[in-house]
Amino acid sequence: MRNLEAIYNHGRLSATGYVSILPVDQGIEHSAGASFAPNPIYFDPENIIKLAIEGGCNAVASTFGVLASVSRKYAHKIPFIVKINHNEFLSYPNKFDQIMFGTVEEAWNMGAVAVGATIYFGSDESTRQIIEVSKAFARAHELGMTTILWCYLRNSGFKKDGIDYHTAADLTGQANHLGVTIQADIIKQKLPTNNGGYTALNFGKTHKKVYDELSTEHPIDLCRYQVINCYMGRAGLINSGGESKGESDMAEAVTTAIINKRAGGQGLISGRKAFQKPFKEGIEMLNIIQDVYLSKEITIA
Repeated sequence: MRNLEAIYNHGRLSATGYVSILPVDQGIEHSAGASFAPNPIYFDPENIIKLAIEGGCNAVASTFGVLASVSRKYAHKIPFIVKINHNEFLSYPNKFDQIMFGTVEEAWNMGAVAVGATIYFGSDESTRQIIEVSKAFARAHELGMTTILWCYLRNSGFKKDGIDYHTAADLTGQANHLGVTIQADIIKQKLPTNNGGYTALNFGKTHKKVYDELSTEHPIDLCRYQVINCYMGRAGLINSGGESKGESDMAEAVTTAIINKRAGGQGLISGRKAFQKPFKEGIEMLNIIQDVYLSKEITIA
């Protein structure tokens, strides 16, 4: 609990119940060139940490290598979240499988307060990933660390008739429910864009009340169903900021933050929209997201 408190009581959102986290694991997940060429200063891990600190974030999430290289200087200045598994992006042809890059003990030894991991629910490898991450999270809790799950779907069968159900509220909601079951303290999830994945794909089990009473087509209601599946918000839901698209980044980030907050979520984890911009603009991006959660005029719907 102390390390969870350390995250929630740091940065501009300290003691508000909300979090703003800078995640920079894209150097592995999307390749270093694709991630850092737009702003090469972030090939240097120290600048990642500086952006999180000067941007007023609650914590910074990154790889073993990034955080270990600067842990002696910065682990006591901002909470570290070590991402312990990744989908490496160099195998040809590309494949999609999260594999462990280190141990929980290594993260603990560098002074991290939390570990993060990804599970690709719905994939052929998900069963193995669930077992691996469950064991890792259990060990993290033994050491007093917080656990955060990147709770994603991945299966080519989740696309039908031109509609992508990877971000359907009912499917992502169930992924969240599986995530909190293996004791994730915080769930990271993509903002839902539609619903009815179960019914459209005609698999699994659902109930008509999921669509008639527990949600609508409104973005806030779709996100609220994700919160419901995080034990009614007992485990915090943070939505991801998504890729950087340029001029629309600010509006998209603010919109996502408003939807998350009004749905009962607990924050935003936004990386590329911040670090793929000049340093000062990255700080501004993080601050405008935080301003949504600091605003007393934006309330739970």
